[in-house]
Amino acid sequence: MNELKNKDEQYNAYLYKHKQSKSKGGFGKAIMSLLLTAIVVIVAGIAYIATIGSDSKYAKIVMGMFKELDPKAQKGFNLPSLLQHRQNILIVGVDSNGENADKFKGTRSDTMILVNFDPSRHSINAISIPRDSKVYLAGDYGVQKINAAHALGGIDLTIKTVEDTLGVKIDKYVLINNDGVKKLVDALGGVPVYIEKDMYYNDNSAGLHINLTKGLHVLNGNQVEGYLRFRKDGLGDIGRTSRQQWFVKAVLEKLQSPSVITQIPEVLNIASTYVKTNLSLYEMSHLAAALRNIDMSDVEFATLPGAPSKKGYISYWILDPEKTQEVIDRMVYRDKPSTTDKKLVAGIMYAYDKEEEAMRIKDELTNSGYEVNCVGRAHLPHSQIIGHNAAVTSDFVGWLKKQIPEIKSSQFVYDPVRMYCVHSDFTIIVSGS
Repeated sequence: MNELKNKDEQYNAYLYKHKQSKSKGGFGKAIMSLLLTAIVVIVAGIAYIATIGSDSKYAKIVMGMFKELDPKAQKGFNLPSLLQHRQNILIVGVDSNGENADKFKGTRSDTMILVNFDPSRHSINAISIPRDSKVYLAGDYGVQKINAAHALGGIDLTIKTVEDTLGVKIDKYVLINNDGVKKLVDALGGVPVYIEKDMYYNDNSAGLHINLTKGLHVLNGNQVEGYLRFRKDGLGDIGRTSRQQWFVKAVLEKLQSPSVITQIPEVLNIASTYVKTNLSLYEMSHLAAALRNIDMSDVEFATLPGAPSKKGYISYWILDPEKTQEVIDRMVYRDKPSTTDKKLVAGIMYAYDKEEEAMRIKDELTNSGYEVNCVGRAHLPHSQIIGHNAAVTSDFVGWLKKQIPEIKSSQFVYDPVRMYCVHSDFTIIVSGS
């Protein structure tokens, strides 16, 4: 590790037969950290091919990853815009069936992220769909976990189930097998990650050995696996989700580095094996231009609200219908809240060594006319702005970041359920990174 100086019973029986230990399950969920980067990797490949010519072997590798090619896309890479309206892209990460098995057949979807891309606003909203969500599967499969859909009917059944459950139209998909995670990280030459605490854990049965120290480090593939699988911190899925989202940011920043261009051929070889999509090169060229104008700290994240429930040996996530619809209306349909003269109320939570910074933020909020109804300590790994009220829009958060420089890089998460301070409309988390 190189430290730097300055991410129904049919299926119940299937699940029981193939169930993994808790340690292994963590990395399945951790694939979300590479899902968003799958698009960026392909986009980077297009940019690379544009510099060396479309007749090279790497051009053929990229072409092979696309199932549906717009005829116009084959004429070159200098293409006009295609996406003139908001697009819903379903990103699905699937587990492994073994070394010699088909990487995308009969595999469970460990992660699903619904990405809503608005080209007119140059903005992205991303909704995590918990793998244990209890839903009606499309067709005649009855009530199952949503991650059963891919194992039973592939990407088509997965898309139809998401559409029926959330009342949205899926325009495109990106499918990635989690065996490629470590390979992709190593192909990029490692990824810089801020580790928020010392992480030590050994599980010989799972082949998992984690030995990471607090601080900013360049992690290789094996170390990234440990970072994303670590769960012995009392935060459970909240802690893992936060680390995954920050790892997404770290990988995207790495891909923007000029030094990565020489590694693109190897990345493309890996992607051609572990990534599938029905996005055409025509559409990808548009995304390539649009993504260059998007700051990852401006991406709004959310998770479908609900509560855990257990039936026998099967654990479910029971979606809250009202709150789930609220998230969909906000993140997908981009509904605007009704205007109000009420001032938003803030809460501030800070890491033990960030009290001084937290107090400065409190003073700036108060001077701007906002009530801060609580300030307290919390063991949370990364700096975030968490909106609990629909009135806390991305526009408001963007304005707030301009007023308070200390929170400029904080990630924006919308969560109408997880509230740290009673009656707060939003919470500012002040932490190590």
